[in-house]
Order: sequence, then structure tokens, then C-alpha cells
Amino acid sequence: MSTVHYFASEGRFKTPPLSAAARIGDLVFVSGTPGYHDDGSIDEGDFGKQFDQAVVALRRTLETAGSGMRSLVKVNMLLTRQSDVAEMNRRYAEAFGPAPYPARTTCVVASLPDPRMLLEIECVAAVSAG
Repeated sequence: MSTVHYFASEGRFKTPPLSAAARIGDLVFVSGTPGYHDDGSIDEGDFGKQFDQAVVALRRTLETAGSGMRSLVKVNMLLTRQSDVAEMNRRYAEAFGPAPYPARTTCVVASLPDPRMLLEIECVAAVSAG
């Protein structure tokens, strides 16, 4: 059986009891990544800024685990406002493109652990070659 490698949230504020990512074999599983800044602040009410910050953190976590944005296989988007779906699709195309895009599920949920959070992104990625 393959060994599981766990990765902490590099340079980020104290997180809940979880690993930012876990790597087993050629796959990296990234925990839900909200749009917090490294100091723990969040752009309250601003979906675009939270999305951009979540992508920065996601990219950093993937790279730490030996992967990258172009190696994504599956992305799960959790949003708290239906009204943000169109903006999410636009920003997603920029951040996760160009096509082909990873498989994706988008859910609008009643709430996330911190009521200031407007989104959370989790994903599975392949380990980058070479």
C-alpha cells in the first residue's frame, strides 16, 4: 500500500484540525480552501476577492504537494449565494483555464463554518510529471 503524505497550510493562519492536502500515489486531495488572507482576515461580502484569494491558497497548496492548477482532475465549489454563480463561472474560467477544464460540481449551501465565508474550493489533482 502507498504511503500517505500530509501537507500543512503553508504560511497561513492557524486552521482547524485538518491537513491542507493529502497525497497518496499520483493523487493529491486538497481540503476545502476558503478565501482567507494569510493573516486570517477575509474580504467580507466580496465574492470576487474571496474567490481570488482562495485560488492563490489553492495554487500554493497544490504546488507544495507536488502538483499544480493544470493537473486538476476534479473541483468542488461550495457557494453560499446563488447570485454569485455567474461571477464564479467567469472567474473560474480565468483561474482554471484554458479548456479543457477539470470535472466540477457546484453546490449552493446554506452556510459554511465561518459565516463570513462566501465560498470554499476543494479538489483532487494528479501529481505533476517531472
